[in-house]
Formats: sequence, C-alpha cells, structure tokens
Amino acid sequence: MIVEMRSGTTPEEIDGIKQRAKSLGFSVQLNLGTDKVVVAILGGNTGQVPTDVFAVLPGVDSVTRIMKPYKLASRTFKKEDSVVSIGGGVSIGGKRIVVMAGPCAVESEQQLLTTAEAVKQSGASVLRGGAFKPRTSPFSFQGMERAGLKLLARAREKLGMPVITEVVDSHDVGLVSKHADILQVGSRNMQNFTLLTRVGKSRCPVLLKRGFSCTVTEWLTAADYLLAEGNSQVILCERGIRTFEDSARFSLDISSIPVVKKSSHLPIVVDPSHAAGHQSLVPAMAKAAVAAGADGLLIEVHLNPEEALVDGAQSLTIAGFARLMEELAPIAQAVGRFI
Repeated sequence: MIVEMRSGTTPEEIDGIKQRAKSLGFSVQLNLGTDKVVVAILGGNTGQVPTDVFAVLPGVDSVTRIMKPYKLASRTFKKEDSVVSIGGGVSIGGKRIVVMAGPCAVESEQQLLTTAEAVKQSGASVLRGGAFKPRTSPFSFQGMERAGLKLLARAREKLGMPVITEVVDSHDVGLVSKHADILQVGSRNMQNFTLLTRVGKSRCPVLLKRGFSCTVTEWLTAADYLLAEGNSQVILCERGIRTFEDSARFSLDISSIPVVKKSSHLPIVVDPSHAAGHQSLVPAMAKAAVAAGADGLLIEVHLNPEEALVDGAQSLTIAGFARLMEELAPIAQAVGRFI
C-alpha cells in the first residue's frame, strides 16, 4: 500500500510510519518528492492489514492500496516522471530524446572508435557496444568480454561519451559497472532475478529490456526488483515481442510506450534494430517510436554491416544513421521534444 504524507511532514512522523510497518513485518521505500513524501509499504500480506493501521498515524494524508503486481514502478508510488542522469550532461526522461548508437558487438579498437566518432558527430549522446554477447547458438561469436570492456572505457575517455553495455552474469556486475555508465539487462535476462537484484544493489543506471515473450505487467514487475534494492536509475527498453508475425524479426509494440507512460513513472526507450531484424525497417520504426513518445532510441550502427560479426543485417551504416538523425529532428519537434 501507499501512504501519502501531508506537506511539511516531519522526520519524526515519517519514522513513525516506518516503525509501524517494520513492527508488522513489512519493508518500506520512500519517495521524497518536492512537495510531499510518499511511503510504499511492501510485503506479501499487506492486503490483510486494514489501511486504518497507517491512516491514523500523525502526518498521514491518505493510504491507498496498489492492486497491480508492480508497486515501485507504478504511477501510484510516484506521480511525476523519473529522469535518469547518466553523466556528461545526459539525462533520459526529459525533453531531449537521447539516442544511444554504436555496434552490436565490439570487434576491434579501430571499429569501435571510428563508429563512436561518427555517431557522436551525427548527434548520438551515448555509445552502445556489446562486450558480452549472449547468443542463441554456443558456436556464435560471444563478444570480446573483458577486452571489449576496456575498449569501451577507452572510447568513453577519448570522446567524452557515456557508454552502455550489457551485463549477463551477476558475478560480472562490479566489473562491467567500472567500465560503463549504463548497465543493460537484455531480453533473455529480464526475469533473471538474481542478476536484477545484484544490478539493483550496484545503484548504477540500468536499462531493462522487455522480455520477448513478456507482458508489460511482467516487465514493470521485473523493474520492481531493481527499484526494491534502492536503485532509482531505471530505464525501460521496448525491443519487440514474439508474435505469429514473421515478416520482421519481432513485432515492435509501439502501444507499450503510451501504456508505460500511463502506468509508470519510468522513462522508456525503444530498440528498433532488434525489432526490425533488417536495416531497411529501422528508420520507420525509430520514427514511429519518437512520434509515440519514446524518451530515447537504441540503434545499432556498423562501419561495414556486411562484415559484422553480430547482427549485421539490422545495423545501419554510418551514412544511414546520419540520415536518420536528420529525419528524426522534425518529428521530435512536432511532439514537443528535441534530439
């Protein structure tokens, strides 16, 4: 349940809520807003406790039950939009639509640095690149791993661009967080709760991709695992879901953008590359995402897609990415945003 405190509530009144919750075996999460404090009372059997248990305490304005499975990701817990600060002057969730671009996999220093320089020149704010690559087949390229992380860190230092890369093992969270500014949890790991808990404890900004067979409710409930560990720097990423349609790699669920905006305070970005499966479809999907209200885009770009070790078919060329960025600008302006 959610306990809204009155404006001007005292620390002692907030402590009273926390102590009452703990005496009943519950945990609490605080949302310290500019006008008032909201306290989430969390536990498996909160539904069995009358709201009056908290409503009668000093400083309480109202008590509301959250009936949906997700709690901390909900608009009931936090009404205003969350903005995730990445560093380097980059924030996700504000007026600016943040574009994260780069190769699906780091293949060499020359490949990464050349691509990074090009996407930055075209307007990308964050460099994406995979060092650890979970693949469907064990015989496919699995990434450069630690060496790839070092190259990403070198590119960040040289160009001043924040870096996003995927973490696939809970034991590697500390290692990856030393080299990246955003930890990406991939679609296959959306419900890897051990990994989510470890990433949540890291307090690093995290991008949580939607599982390709998961509902929005399951996705937001997975986000609660991160938020429950005190990590408020959570970004959602729609990357397409598996349906009966086979004309594209996945079906990009554009409707999830307004659904998430209505139900959750978390920012949402879109990965049109994985949804499309082919570079010719990426621009249209990216434009649709911006028009629908996405806070950012995650786009794969490669110097020579024909020679890419991973996902070359869905990677834009340098020229193609530059052209897309120009085409996105007026669409962003039309919806009151900018690239």
